[in-house]
Amino acid sequence: MTNEIRVLVVDDSAVVRQVMTAILSEAPGIKVIGAASDPIFALEKMRREWPDVITLDVEMPRMDGITFLRKVMAERPTPVVICSSLTDAGAETTMQALAAGAVSIITKPTLGLKSFLQDAAADVVAAVRAAARANLRPLANPRPVEAKLSADAVLPPVGSQAMAQTTETLVAIGTSTGGTQALEVLLTALPRVCPGMVIVQHMPEKFTASFAQRLNSLCEIEVLEAQDGQRVIPGRALIAPGGKHMMVRRSGAQYVVEVRDGPLVNRHRPSVDVLFRSVARYAGKNALGIIMTGMGDDGARGLKEMHDAGAYTLAQDEASCVVYGMPKEAVKMGGVDRSLPLSALAGALLVGARVS
Repeated sequence: MTNEIRVLVVDDSAVVRQVMTAILSEAPGIKVIGAASDPIFALEKMRREWPDVITLDVEMPRMDGITFLRKVMAERPTPVVICSSLTDAGAETTMQALAAGAVSIITKPTLGLKSFLQDAAADVVAAVRAAARANLRPLANPRPVEAKLSADAVLPPVGSQAMAQTTETLVAIGTSTGGTQALEVLLTALPRVCPGMVIVQHMPEKFTASFAQRLNSLCEIEVLEAQDGQRVIPGRALIAPGGKHMMVRRSGAQYVVEVRDGPLVNRHRPSVDVLFRSVARYAGKNALGIIMTGMGDDGARGLKEMHDAGAYTLAQDEASCVVYGMPKEAVKMGGVDRSLPLSALAGALLVGARVS
């Protein structure tokens, strides 16, 4: 018996297969059991030995990556890390892959691929380790070694500036690994008449716009990638752009979002802690906070700040999380009023926000 994470690399680029194999083979506790140039070859290898994690390109010959992913998830759900180019045309394809069950994304450029993958070795290894811990059902060591900044780096903790009472509840949601699927379940269950929402989903820049567009096409509510100064209004969900922090501030009796640059917080930008702290400050007890599936602890402290400011707070429960990291830490810190399965969050959101 071995505790090694067995990985299969599937990519039509010989360079990617070579570099990914080298990166993962050098990582303790990871064993590359094979590399395949397309899904047909991959399936042949998997019949002999099924991997614990698959790294997968999207555009390949004979069978595209999404079709292969759906086949794998239907036959034997297995954590899949998408390795995709950051192109406008490919972003929607990658969103489809995430919706089909992929756990996370490694972004790769169209030029300088070999040097990029070598520079991103720690991210590749962390993504594979996180994927191996994913809790999948039918349909990673943290990266070293940089200072882990708190929300103080973007928004210092100060006294509340929330109104004592408003007629509208603001809902703030934070999620990471597994969140693309979880958000789809939550948001598609909401009626058009629902509170305004602000959402941080850990995701690279250029992907959040396609993610928001896809959700907007599926939901009764309006789902947009947030723009600086945009109003938070009932029936609208604003998703933080990848690579930017998003905060809420008050403009008279209204809430607007502020989108800006800043350092990584909890090694993320956007950071859930930054959003939640701003909501605690400016909305206070007029807010509802939800922390969902994700690796690490981003958002746990911010949810506690929202809770202490009088907000009602929810966490996705362990059984329905792909990775029970962020909600677990929030519960441990005492910032969660209730833990609920994913299927119950929409109803609880409407009740907690006093929407009938």
